[in-house]
Amino acid sequence: MGLRDIVLLVTIYGSIPFIYMKPFIGVLVWYWIGLMNPHRISWTLTNQPFAQIIALAMLSSLLIARHEKKEIPLTPITVTLGLFWAWMLLTTIFSLYPGWAWGQWDKVWKIMLTTFVAIMVLNSKERVIALTTVAALSIGFYGFKGGYFTMLTGGSYHVWGPAGSFIGDNNSMALALIMTIPLLFFLRTIVPYRLLKHALLIGIILCAFSVFGSQSRGAFLGVIAMAVMLIWKTKNKFGYLLLAAVLGTVMMAFMPQEWHERMGTIVNYEEDGSAMGRIMAWRMAFNLAMHRPLGGGFETFAPATYLMYLPEVGPRTTDSHSIYFEIMAEQGFIGLGLFLAIGIFSLQACGSIIRRTRGIADLAWMNDLARMMQVSLIGYAVSGAFLGLAYFNYYYALIAIIVGMQVVLKKELAELETEVLVRAPIPKPTWRPQPLPAAGRRAGTAPSAANRGHASLATPALSQPKGLPTLKEAIALGRDWYRRL
Repeated sequence: MGLRDIVLLVTIYGSIPFIYMKPFIGVLVWYWIGLMNPHRISWTLTNQPFAQIIALAMLSSLLIARHEKKEIPLTPITVTLGLFWAWMLLTTIFSLYPGWAWGQWDKVWKIMLTTFVAIMVLNSKERVIALTTVAALSIGFYGFKGGYFTMLTGGSYHVWGPAGSFIGDNNSMALALIMTIPLLFFLRTIVPYRLLKHALLIGIILCAFSVFGSQSRGAFLGVIAMAVMLIWKTKNKFGYLLLAAVLGTVMMAFMPQEWHERMGTIVNYEEDGSAMGRIMAWRMAFNLAMHRPLGGGFETFAPATYLMYLPEVGPRTTDSHSIYFEIMAEQGFIGLGLFLAIGIFSLQACGSIIRRTRGIADLAWMNDLARMMQVSLIGYAVSGAFLGLAYFNYYYALIAIIVGMQVVLKKELAELETEVLVRAPIPKPTWRPQPLPAAGRRAGTAPSAANRGHASLATPALSQPKGLPTLKEAIALGRDWYRRL
């Protein structure tokens, strides 16, 4: 057993006592394992059930934790997500291939359960930021590594994720990175150290190279849509437009001729066998949904299904290669409607958060995060049209974070209204008050309770430190954040 395996074992099993003290730590560790899959890159721990071990610790600690508020907010997102979960169970019961379907259901229901657990405990600013950071860096790790690999090899090889995971193939890896790049931009807005900001910018550039290095055509379209949305949603539009133009030009010139030829098949798709195979899979999915209102259940893209619902092409093993046609075939049109509604409600929730936090300095972090969440969702929606990751745990983690922002926003605004209503008349001061900074909060509001009494990573300082925090500062900062989780 190598040093890497020992460190991983100590980290995972060493987190269990902290999980029983704070159930939310279990959510962070579960998503770290589920997204990054660190055991998949170890030498001897590849098949260890770490996710199940952490999930059991998380659920048991949540049951016995009396101090933890346990409430699932009733929002359009959570209601639709719950209905979608129940509908998937129904389609599994009546699936075409029960043996395969129940195997996939065993994975999906665990993702849904953890999503609702995350929603239940995401009730503070620190927790929302912590889960966002864990999710972004867990996927970003492979983007940093893959981008360096792409530069080192001149883009001649595909970038892959850890084998046996959701992001194991090049297409899935690229989709995950497209969803991650906006979150890394958000992290740049909240870190107070310039060196960390520069490091995150380098990481973003490496992730972009990694997306191109995946040589995924669906991801190429998705990264364009994500870049356009990112420029639209950021405040420094000209700066990001210039960065996107320079970076895009450099990467296009850097990639080899084989990459350009592969991307050229997007236009001439009739000449590409892979593209035509996808179109046949989509036709079969539509025919199946038209004949079976419940769909075919999980794992329905099998040779026998093609013979039943698209006999002219014969038996095929082509997968859906689209989140929309995957849901259409497996969950029917009702399931597709619920799946689309989850995405639409999430985009609407982000839009509402952006409007309600505009001009409030203490909630600027939430405004920025909601904007970047919209960019990530658009990237998933566009790239997902050509990639079959409808049950991607990363996507549902972002959904949980959006619901968490709604909960925190409701609490913050209620506190602000209460503070304004109960404020007693103040006699005319004999001293001259200092003017508020131009970027301050709205007139007549007071600092929220969540931001009184301690410094916040999400509140920009007047002068940002240039280097990294000292060891003593890092320990104090970590202790403070752990106390507030």
